[in-house]
Amino acid sequence: MYNFSTCNAMPCRNFLWPMIPQARLEIQKERVVCHTRVQRNVNLEKLQNGYLFPEISMHELQHIRKYPDAKLINLGIGDTTEPIPDIVAVSMAEYAHALSTVEGYRGYGAEQGNKALRKAIAETLYKDVQVKDSEVFVSDGSQCDITRLQLLLGSNVTMAVQDPSFPAYIDTSVIIGQAGDFEEKSGKFGNIEYMNCGPQNNFFPDLAKTRRTDIIFFCSPNNPTGQAATRQQLEELVKFAKENGSIIIFDSAYAVYVTDDSPRSIFEIPGAKEVAIEVSSFSKFAGFTGVRLGWTVVPEELCFSNGFPVINDFNRIVCTCFNGASNISQAGGLACLSSEGFMAVCSVVNYYKENAKILLETLASLGLKVYGGENAPYVWVHFPGSKSWDVFDYILEKTHIITVPGSGFGPGGEEFLRMSTFGHRETILEASKRLKNLFS
Repeated sequence: MYNFSTCNAMPCRNFLWPMIPQARLEIQKERVVCHTRVQRNVNLEKLQNGYLFPEISMHELQHIRKYPDAKLINLGIGDTTEPIPDIVAVSMAEYAHALSTVEGYRGYGAEQGNKALRKAIAETLYKDVQVKDSEVFVSDGSQCDITRLQLLLGSNVTMAVQDPSFPAYIDTSVIIGQAGDFEEKSGKFGNIEYMNCGPQNNFFPDLAKTRRTDIIFFCSPNNPTGQAATRQQLEELVKFAKENGSIIIFDSAYAVYVTDDSPRSIFEIPGAKEVAIEVSSFSKFAGFTGVRLGWTVVPEELCFSNGFPVINDFNRIVCTCFNGASNISQAGGLACLSSEGFMAVCSVVNYYKENAKILLETLASLGLKVYGGENAPYVWVHFPGSKSWDVFDYILEKTHIITVPGSGFGPGGEEFLRMSTFGHRETILEASKRLKNLFS
């Protein structure tokens, strides 16, 4: 067991939510002089945690105030740092400039996305699994699509999620009304099936002990653990979904980081088109975290229990709730998928992979239990017997390095920290040096 003394930061919790100082609360209460007769959404009242990363930012701000001259290193939020390749940036700039001309001006585009981009996604990223361009819906990012999918599915479905997992799956389930009540003792919502995925089961759930749900959220390579599911594991998952009549929502946002023979798409698995939807993104693939561009694949074969095609309803959701991704962003997406552009963005991905190798080797050399880093830009570090917020505070206090407490990703993340390998090379090397000095 690691013994970490906590610093004078905010109280630690299993789940994270923005905390408002009492004095500030009292001031806010004094300012409230009137109110409407509209009740607050009861589902929002059930949220036990605010979004994970704003909470970390509050800790970061406190630390900066305490140590204003410290050189802070952020291995926390998974934001890309390297410039977008020139061929991609130029394509967006030229498209934007063309909007100032009569010939080049374009207004609304198709809600489903630029047809050429949909075709390029299908042919470049799904060429071996025969995804049709009509099954590809271009969006402003996979996180937005997760919310649209929840709107598609409604409040009456049941849901399973990996534990630990990306917080948006659970938060959107709570907001839409699927999650049930929060159970303080377990740190879980009563109607959500938490599929434990840790070192003890090779980061894949024991499906024999997993209760049947309508929807299964599954991310591979996984955020936060960095583990990619094997072909055999995904075959088991698809078989499980078929036997139970479930739909898998497969998040492949980090597929481009896969270096071994792990599947990059759920559609590599026979039969998956009958039980799965895939969401993905240009964010970590092409550095589009600020540009905003993603896509969702809804196969024509996928149907609801009454035989109605899911793709038809998703198309209606998209046309009702979305006016289409930015034309400028889509021009960048097309450039990314050109032969030259694809090589350029993959070169940046390889840069982040080398960062991961450096950090992974550093932590392993210190005798720490480290996972991930080979098929994803995240390293998942185990500190047995310790609270993840305690370790977060200890590392921040001693090294001025921001990480992410594993408990923010669910109960299964307790005792772990996630470290992002997005960063400039000199930053990763300096972080490795500081961690060596701390744990040697």
